[in-house]
Amino acid sequence: MIGCHAKDPAGGVKDSAAAEKKAPEASDSVDARTPVTVTSVSNAPLDDYIELNAVSAFLQKSYVKAIANGYLQTADVYPGKYVEVGQTLFTLQTKEAKSIGNSLKILDSSLQFSGLSTIKANEHGYITQLNHQPGDYVQDGEQLAVISDRNSFVFLLDLPYELRPYVLGKKSVVLLLPDGTRLNGEIGLVMPTVDSASQTQNVVIRVNTSKAIPENLIANVRVIRTEKASTQSLPKPALLTDETESDFWVMKMIDSATAIKVPVKKGMETKDRVEILSPIFSPGDRILVTGNYGLPDTAKVRVETEKEVSP
Repeated sequence: MIGCHAKDPAGGVKDSAAAEKKAPEASDSVDARTPVTVTSVSNAPLDDYIELNAVSAFLQKSYVKAIANGYLQTADVYPGKYVEVGQTLFTLQTKEAKSIGNSLKILDSSLQFSGLSTIKANEHGYITQLNHQPGDYVQDGEQLAVISDRNSFVFLLDLPYELRPYVLGKKSVVLLLPDGTRLNGEIGLVMPTVDSASQTQNVVIRVNTSKAIPENLIANVRVIRTEKASTQSLPKPALLTDETESDFWVMKMIDSATAIKVPVKKGMETKDRVEILSPIFSPGDRILVTGNYGLPDTAKVRVETEKEVSP
């Protein structure tokens, strides 16, 4: 009979049944439910796009050439300078004119004979190449500079041939420059050749901007493959799948502490969202977005926060 009791520190006898009674209360205080966060479906526009590269280029270039054999006296040009049609770029003095001028000065110093010829720009644009400086001897027809026609500035899209149906049927695309600038581009001509190695075809994209954009700048072009004005979607982490990615499901809250497995059929995917074709969820349905991985059907969970719906 003494063995059924325990002695307390004060020297008294303590009932062991009373000690056992407190054990279940201690275990109940431990919350074994999985912490999760939930969100709801969003009904908003959704599109599926691919990103391609486009390189800026001047399609037309004008070559400034010497009109005679001689020495360049002046050169009012430098790389990057913008010139207008008819603007004087170089002055040239032939060997004969230089020789005659020296002879005339000896005979009569009052005679002012220079024998200078001017070379002017025949297009407006930027000087992108400069081959000679004042004092150089040049021959007739030798290239002096290159002018890139500003009106011929375009972006050349490297389009894989298999993606032609997604681009050629459209009139405009969006270009994203490395500095974050977004430009609306108009699809123009398609080059009649394909690169033999990459099997890509150049597509001309014209942009209307007053901003000076350098040549050979790479921009990202978003080509929309599928676009929907309104469809229900969820954040990608809310969608679960098996190892073969043949079955998809989400975990949906049915009360304040229970989540069940709901099979779904997914549609298009974007960078951070996925379209849910079926079933149709109501705006009040709460879908697990974190803590959902590995949960069984009818799992006990504890909702910590609720994420805002973003389109």
